[in-house]
Amino acid sequence: MTDTHLPRADITVAPLLADFIETRALPGSGVDPEAFWSGFSRLINDLTPLNAKLLSKRAVLQRLLDEWFARHRNQPFDVAAHRAELERIGYLVPAPKSFSIETENVDPELSTVPGPQLVVPVTNARYALNAANARWGSLYDALYGTDALGDLPAKGPYDPARGERVIAHAKTFLDKYFPLASTTHANLVGYKIVGDALAPTLADPAQFIGWRGDADAPDGILLKHNGLHIEIRIDRATPIGKTDKAGVADVHLEAAVSTIVDCEDSVATVDAEDKILAYGNWLGLMQGTLSEDVTKGGETFTRALAPDRDYRAPGGTTITLKGRSMLLVRNVGHHIMTDMVRDRTDAPVPETLVDAAVTALCGLHDQGTNSRQGSIYIVKPKLHGPEEVAFACRLFDRVEDMLGMARNRLKIGVMDEERRTSANLAACIHAARARLVFINTGFLDRTGDEIHTAMQGGTVLRKAAIKTAPWIDAYEARNVGIGLAAGLKGRAQIGKGMWAAPDRMAAMIVEKGAHLRAGATCAWVPSPTAATLHAQHYHEIDVLARQDELATAPVTDRLDDLLTPPFADGRNWSAEDIAEELENNCQGILGYVVRWVDAGIGCSKVPDIHDVGLMEDRATLRISAQHIANWLAHGVVTEKDVRKTLQRMATIVDRQNMGDPDYVPMAPKFTGPAYRAAEALILKGAAQPNGYTEFLLTEWRRRAKAA
Repeated sequence: MTDTHLPRADITVAPLLADFIETRALPGSGVDPEAFWSGFSRLINDLTPLNAKLLSKRAVLQRLLDEWFARHRNQPFDVAAHRAELERIGYLVPAPKSFSIETENVDPELSTVPGPQLVVPVTNARYALNAANARWGSLYDALYGTDALGDLPAKGPYDPARGERVIAHAKTFLDKYFPLASTTHANLVGYKIVGDALAPTLADPAQFIGWRGDADAPDGILLKHNGLHIEIRIDRATPIGKTDKAGVADVHLEAAVSTIVDCEDSVATVDAEDKILAYGNWLGLMQGTLSEDVTKGGETFTRALAPDRDYRAPGGTTITLKGRSMLLVRNVGHHIMTDMVRDRTDAPVPETLVDAAVTALCGLHDQGTNSRQGSIYIVKPKLHGPEEVAFACRLFDRVEDMLGMARNRLKIGVMDEERRTSANLAACIHAARARLVFINTGFLDRTGDEIHTAMQGGTVLRKAAIKTAPWIDAYEARNVGIGLAAGLKGRAQIGKGMWAAPDRMAAMIVEKGAHLRAGATCAWVPSPTAATLHAQHYHEIDVLARQDELATAPVTDRLDDLLTPPFADGRNWSAEDIAEELENNCQGILGYVVRWVDAGIGCSKVPDIHDVGLMEDRATLRISAQHIANWLAHGVVTEKDVRKTLQRMATIVDRQNMGDPDYVPMAPKFTGPAYRAAEALILKGAAQPNGYTEFLLTEWRRRAKAA
């Protein structure tokens, strides 16, 4: 037994984890402590060997693929031969016969109400609270404080001219999606309730849902369109409301309908101390007790979870709308081991087993504040094919039995971000058909795996060009098409990936609607403000109607396109092109890794080489590191080129972080743990299982913490 660990049944547990479970998570859960530990011990000892077999199969398949690609290197790519090889080695399996998922007890936020989705690091309580409270957002604030109108606000006091532009945009939005029968919202001098109806009358009276305050002088008007609510806030005493003819002080949009609270790619959790912070915040969200003291403008206040919203409804009843986003929790992948728990042989165990048990235990504290259907939603990343999806469902079976839950209370979100899952997506959905509530695409992780899978086959395109290669379009289209064919509409989300530039909201407004037109019921955004602005797209586009259109379109398999790697096909780049690509990748890697390793920040807005802030997490790191590793493997760049570029880029990253008093510069010694981690991620990138960055990041973060 490890000296510092405590015995619990037939396993040993880090004291911090044992204390958290026994003093915080178990009390109030209804689960007997002895039953928990005996069930958890059996789960760990039974499933750890099965998890190891799945990881071993990953390694065997990658070795066979490396050998196949090496034999066919420098030859025109033969997709038919490649497909035959994938079938021979068991990488590609037969698709199931036509079926529909069977998931029940799914909250409408995940089944029937399309809307923006946030992803937030669970270890940052302030961010987690902001995300949970982003169910509603001020359209006025979002428009005024960003470049959504085409420019940024000037620094200084409130600009009335800009305010007028904001109000004009909001009134146009109301006229477009909530038109009045005989006038415009801009021309109104007031709203009131006559009988059970809004006066003036809406062109579609059914859009009127309720109000706050007095009927003759309401404080808020609640309307609904495409499943989403908006509230016209009326207050003639505010600086904005007193200048508005109708007294409108703001327009609130129902925005972040759902949020993934992340224990994976956006956090840096490397030991029991880090994980207890993650689990504790998730527990606080489920209990409704999470709070954080925040200081702004010299004043300190406590931020807590927003309450639900009550309105008077026609007919004299009360309607209550949720004040918070529907929360899902993302566990880690199957490949990460943790020494927080050790099995009967005193070996570390798969962290995904611990995550599933503990986050589900915390979920028992939700008394309908999050899920009114009594479901607990767990997103599973980095799954490789239907066998691993089936194993995740088996894990959930065991957790449900251990915690005394009904079968399928734990719902699964399957992330389509690994090549083997994309190629076998229908079989993956079928394996989770009784629990599935979510599939999505994630370009960055998926590209990292694409590069690693075909590492030995040849040089890949530049990163920007990879986005235009046929495989990525096939990947995005197949995800929606296969999801719709499997009956996800009305039962589960089909999601699309992140908008990575939080300061470029005008561009997001122009481009992000494409995800909805492609059939996605949710798409990721980087902030509550972005969620509010993105919510406008869901009024512009009726996603459920769009899915009906797509479902009737001829089905195209496009598997050959999906299986064709983005090789450069003998293209010759100039020395300047190669240097530019290498510099962009190295700078991005260093800018992210220095925060991960030195400060334990797993996701943040990191300036790129042009000082444009981009949201970075392990997915962006994976693609950048694998891209350089591929170019190294095929002689496009040398190790000397990489080392020299890293040193040059380190001085740029140091400059970009000069304003941080806790920042430790990498130059001129280039020997600190963050720099060495970045270097290792590139130079050892081809040898990392599936190109994952977690192993090296954790090693160097632990060294930094120890120092």
